[in-house]
Order: sequence, then structure tokens, then C-alpha cells
Amino acid sequence: MSRPNSGRRRKGRKACLPVGMAASGVLVVGITGASGTPYAVRLVECAVRAGRRVHLIITPAGRLVLADEAGLAGSVESPDLGSLWPAAVLARVTYTPAEVLSAPPASGSFETESTVVIPCSMNTLAALAHGLSSNLVQRAAYVALKEGRPLVVVPREMPLTRIDFENMARLAAAGADVMPAMPAFYHRPQGVGDLVDFVVAKVLGRLGIEHDLDVRWRGLEER
Repeated sequence: MSRPNSGRRRKGRKACLPVGMAASGVLVVGITGASGTPYAVRLVECAVRAGRRVHLIITPAGRLVLADEAGLAGSVESPDLGSLWPAAVLARVTYTPAEVLSAPPASGSFETESTVVIPCSMNTLAALAHGLSSNLVQRAAYVALKEGRPLVVVPREMPLTRIDFENMARLAAAGADVMPAMPAFYHRPQGVGDLVDFVVAKVLGRLGIEHDLDVRWRGLEER
């Protein structure tokens, strides 16, 4: 079975918003080694098209999963982000490997609007719930919490253990928004892209980032 490449425009799929809006903030996006990397690819595109600049951080495992699920070209050491996003999007993306702990997002003095970890592996979830910072994704998320900035974490695993539930509860109590990747079907999805858009729209809405992904519930009378 062929795998969808969420980095390529699908026929009939919305383009989020036009590229060219004035930048209004920096969104830190961390991608880890859980399945669900198409969510991150679409989120970056939509955030940029909504005028945000994105500081992208990807773990080595995240790069491997991106290659498998989203068609990321290049190598783990030198990924080709152009295989995921067009030049207009990449112009507003700063990429840092998660191994580089000396990058700006490691400090609270680096001003960001919000931080998203999408998808979030159970290993990363556990680290965040216990305040660990062994890579830049974990450190950036910790910085968001300590600085009182929005942090959205999108776990992707099934089934979940009691340990996972406790880690999610602990992280939520610390101030994060925990949004497991659970697409709905009331918007009548026509393909995988529509399911991806549902989760991405929920994350964007939580962060207050405008979008035109039509996934709202309109009531039975309009169906």
C-alpha cells in the first residue's frame, strides 16, 4: 500500500492561507519519533501561511519516521526539508537538530509565541512530565512551561498504559495542553489528508492561530 506524502499538495485540498502575511511571532515545533509526522508537516505549512515564523526541531528518530511516513529525503544527518515543504514555506522555517542544545530555543530569553511537540512519543512525554531536558525538543518544551508560555503536546500511541496516563496528567497539571491525535469523522473526511487537517485545526485553534481548515461541527440540520 502506498504511503501518502503530506508534504505534497493534494488535489482539491485547501492551502491553509496565502503565503505572504506579516509574521506575528515564532512558533517552536518539535517533531519526535512517534508515528504521525504528517500532522507536523501540515502544521508547519499552516502556521507559516498564517504569518508565523517556525523554529523547527527534529529528533533523530523523528527524522527517520518523517522519511518513512512523509517522504523526507536526504539523510538523518542532513535532511532535505525541501522534500516536505515548498520554498515559500521554508523561507520562514529555521531548522535545528534536537542534538544541538546550544540553539536559541534552549533559553527563556528567546522570545517565542508558543511551542508544540507533534507528534510526541511516549519517551518524550515521560521526559517532559518529569522535567528532563536531554535534547532540544525537551528543553524547548521545558522553557515554555517555566516561562508561562503555551505548550501543546500531541501524543500518538495506542494502547496507552497507566504510566502514559499519569505522565499526561502530570504534564497537564504543569500547564501544558495535552491533545492526543484523535481525528473525528463528523466533517465527512474524504481521505487521509482530511483526518490530518482535523488534528492540525484543533492544535491551531488552541494556539489562537487563524486557519481556513473546514473541520467545524455545524449541527445535524446542516448535514
